Amino acid sequence: MKCSEVLATLSLFPMSDEQELKDEEMDLFTKYYSEWKGGRKNTNEFYKTIPRFYYRLPAEDEVLLQKLREESRAVFLQRKSRELLDNEELQNLWFLLDKHQTPPMIGEEAMINYENFLKVGEKAGPKCKQFFTAKVFAKLLHTDSYGRISIMQFFNYVMRKVWLHQTRIGLSLYDVAGQGYLRESDLENYILELIPTLPQLDGLEKSFYSFYVCTAVRKFFFFLDPLRTGKIKIQDILACSFLDDLLELRDEELSKESQETNWFSAPSALRVYGQYLNLDKDHNGMLSKEELSRYGTATMTNVFLDRVFQECLTYDGEMDYKTYLDFVLALENRKEPAALQYIFKLLDIENKGYLNVFSLNYFFRAIQELMKIHGQDPVSFQDVKDEIFDMVKPKDPLKISLQDLINSNQGDTVTTILIDLNGFWTYENREALVANDNENSTDLDDT
Repeated sequence: MKCSEVLATLSLFPMSDEQELKDEEMDLFTKYYSEWKGGRKNTNEFYKTIPRFYYRLPAEDEVLLQKLREESRAVFLQRKSRELLDNEELQNLWFLLDKHQTPPMIGEEAMINYENFLKVGEKAGPKCKQFFTAKVFAKLLHTDSYGRISIMQFFNYVMRKVWLHQTRIGLSLYDVAGQGYLRESDLENYILELIPTLPQLDGLEKSFYSFYVCTAVRKFFFFLDPLRTGKIKIQDILACSFLDDLLELRDEELSKESQETNWFSAPSALRVYGQYLNLDKDHNGMLSKEELSRYGTATMTNVFLDRVFQECLTYDGEMDYKTYLDFVLALENRKEPAALQYIFKLLDIENKGYLNVFSLNYFFRAIQELMKIHGQDPVSFQDVKDEIFDMVKPKDPLKISLQDLINSNQGDTVTTILIDLNGFWTYENREALVANDNENSTDLDDT
């Protein structure tokens, strides 16, 4: 048949016939697909419906749903708490471990091999089952020639795990939203109710509690909430050392030195708050730029202080205690990434995400002016600029990013050079100061 004849023949069929063919094709496809799907029915029964994976939180006006959720969470946490080892069970575990120790001892340290380890696991009860695994044993196995682990190290491992779970449950009780986060008010309530259980805080006046809680909570949020979202993961609280420092105050015999270095101790909190009161000359409960300029050695530049009041939260141009705490935490912990992030934001006057020669010169010029006022010969900016870039070694030779500062491990030195005359003077005379310290130590040795 010729092509023209085929076209003529096709033209005899109306458009409706084409639609019927498409419908028939779809019917056949549906039929065969349904048969195929039906043949797989037994093996994929659970694919018939998609499981629910999102549950909406109750709204504020849904009081009954909120109460139900709170109650169910409380019951869940109580059940989890009952699954933990209590003091009597821990004592029993220690007794079993001591009974099944494997000689010889290493000094005064008792050891146990894997065979006896499993025997203790069988006798210790179901709550202990999670600790008596090959993985845990291998984790604690070091260089013992008999293939044993230390009983004390294992017991400390169990104690630490139990403590972590207990603390997580305790923190979760304050998680009002029930999503694994604590808001600032949640953490404030936790610490406020913790105060009576910490012997080292017995001497605190109740009128000071609110300031103590604010001081303690600020450290958690300054370091664990760098994006300032207003909430912290409970996991992050447990992973950092801050909670250990706080609970260290349970030790009635904590040394004076430990208390002085612990941000959460009574002497430390009183020191920080006392400094704030001393700076507040007009006694209005807030700090002006002029009052803050007397912080520390009173040698911070006006340019830097201007940036503090431009970038930080103020009320009618004055700083409250909470903002002051952020300022103190940043300056007292300049090696920490969170502190460097705080200071870097102040130094980045153009909000470009990096420091260039202009930024460095802008801040160092104020240092040079202070040097003239104090009768010192100003140091060349070019020399300082070269030293800074040599210390940091940024990826881009013309720009210093926050990550460059952190990676260099010189961020504290660089920031100090740019914002504080006393800090710059200490850096500039570091060799003379070291030599002087060595001479003094030699004189002490001779006497």
